[in-house]
Amino acid sequence: MPFSTAAPREHIHTRTIDCRGFRREDGLWDIEGHLADTKTYGFSDHFRGELPAGTPVHDMWLRITVDDRLVIHAVEAVTEASPYAVCGAIIANFQRLKGLRIYPGFQKQVRDLLGGTEGCTHLVDLLGPLATTAYQTVFPYRAREHEQRLAREGKPAERPTRKPKLIDSCHAFASDGEVVRYYWPEFYTGK
Repeated sequence: MPFSTAAPREHIHTRTIDCRGFRREDGLWDIEGHLADTKTYGFSDHFRGELPAGTPVHDMWLRITVDDRLVIHAVEAVTEASPYAVCGAIIANFQRLKGLRIYPGFQKQVRDLLGGTEGCTHLVDLLGPLATTAYQTVFPYRAREHEQRLAREGKPAERPTRKPKLIDSCHAFASDGEVVRYYWPEFYTGK
């Protein structure tokens, strides 16, 4: 359902975040994010001069390469546009992410390594959507591959022996809800 009709207003700012997941030929995964901020009006900036409407105030890219367990093997950060020339000088610090695993506690580890003056607020913020994009890219694809392999071998689909981590992770996956009753009846707690 779309938003209700908004009050009369003027569009001022747009932040666009685009994240994409790719399967590499070598078996690893590239997860890429792009963040761009634009204004609907032109303005003068002390460090960059005149910026016409639509000129990116921020234009930043981040690529992490992960394995099937979401361990980060490589990082590439790029700052194409920022309010200050010094912003791009910090991107080398993002190499500190190598070896981290995207898993519960990941965001705290990122803040410990790249928080404050050790990182860029915008690139650090972009790691949140990149992490969920990594999950959405890797795990469903691997599950589909596994199901297809079982089908080719004429084996039945496997049922979980432990409660799936998705259960009770959000409203849709409530243990007493319809989704859990359908997918994992053995872990359904409703009536």
